[in-house]
Amino acid sequence: METIPDLTGELRTLKALSDAQPAACEGPRRWWGGSLDVEGLALGSVRAAATALEALTGSAGRYSVAAHRTAASFDSLQHLRIAGRKPQGFAPMSGFRLTGDGWIRLHANYPHHAARLMETLSASTAHDVDRVLLSMTSVEAEQAIIAGQGAAAAVRTREAWVSTSMYEAACRGPWIRLLRPPAAGTSRPSSWVPSADPFRPLAGLRVLDLTRVIAGPAATRLLAALGADVLRIDPPGLPELTEAFVDSGFDKRSAEADMGNAGTAKAVHHLFDTADVVVTGYRRGGLEKFGLGPEAMLAARPDLVVVTLTAWGSAGPWQGQRGFDSLVQAACGIAERYGSRHDDGWRPGALPVQALDHATGYGMAAAALALLAERLRTGTGGLAELSLAGTAEELFRMTPAGSASRVSELPEPEYLETDSPYGPLRFVGPPLMVDAVPLRYGRAPVQYGTSSLAWQR
Repeated sequence: METIPDLTGELRTLKALSDAQPAACEGPRRWWGGSLDVEGLALGSVRAAATALEALTGSAGRYSVAAHRTAASFDSLQHLRIAGRKPQGFAPMSGFRLTGDGWIRLHANYPHHAARLMETLSASTAHDVDRVLLSMTSVEAEQAIIAGQGAAAAVRTREAWVSTSMYEAACRGPWIRLLRPPAAGTSRPSSWVPSADPFRPLAGLRVLDLTRVIAGPAATRLLAALGADVLRIDPPGLPELTEAFVDSGFDKRSAEADMGNAGTAKAVHHLFDTADVVVTGYRRGGLEKFGLGPEAMLAARPDLVVVTLTAWGSAGPWQGQRGFDSLVQAACGIAERYGSRHDDGWRPGALPVQALDHATGYGMAAAALALLAERLRTGTGGLAELSLAGTAEELFRMTPAGSASRVSELPEPEYLETDSPYGPLRFVGPPLMVDAVPLRYGRAPVQYGTSSLAWQR
């Protein structure tokens, strides 16, 4: 296999990972093609997680990355079948739309985002949306929709993105930014240690999952597959899209929590007090009002491992703005890079899979595993920060995939089946191999929001 980018980056500054050898990768190096090294991003992010897992368990050479399983896992939603039905994917109002001077990408998969879009544009039909957008520039439309609490991004050229202050913020620092605990706080070193079972080494680990959509849930899905007790908590009234929830829900439990209710808030804070890992994916400020901001959590509990995800990073003018993989691709120049000419003119394009989401997810898993390995050594945890925009910049920093590189055809994915509360499921498994045997999910997703706010006994 050709050289794979090393995405462990700042994780190598942790003593627990400083001497760890990169996990092995098996299979072809390139299969999607295209001008950016999406395969390198995919393999590199999964290998970072496998390398950290080997450091945590002290089992060099045990965990490896399979190229064909990586490709399938990065497109897991499209491989999923729920009672024989293929997921819808993007909603009709989502996607690229022409504006007066170019293109914009809309994200309206969630009903509340679609409603805000229509209200902002004073539209009642898709035709109305198209008509209004043609009367605006891309940036004007972007600003108006964002001001109306919708989700959109103007399709920018790479040069236009590089000239923005957001580019400077996204490029600042490493892909995975680490912050070690301050001296203050009450350290309560966990008694948790990895299990001897190589397929379930995280058995007994308590993970509080405060993430939505794809990236964060993909990270905790891997931790759950490795045996962790993962409890996902969502706010009431804004349910996750069923297909996305099922795709990322294997081996987890799911609860709803109204943090405005004093009793519920107390239960969630007890979970925080007793967790080993907290993974968050809300915009800056979303959890701070409940006392669950990442810095506050780490200050209160230096033994805790905290991993956070944002769309646009923790600095810059867009740090508190909504964002999704598709919008980051549009804003940073990927959509323009993957554009092509059609009979009716040029159209922007997209990566072959939602690679920013999935790669960020595996980077988050790698960070959690690495900080757990360091906690075993020192008794203290730490904070890791990642962003979709930062992952996009990591992709652009990689050596472009040359046209001379051979594109290989991958074998048909291995489809697995199980019953679930949503009906029979067909799905693909995780990308890791354990002693050359595929890692498997152990349990089907539960019904959304039906779990109690408590850890498993």
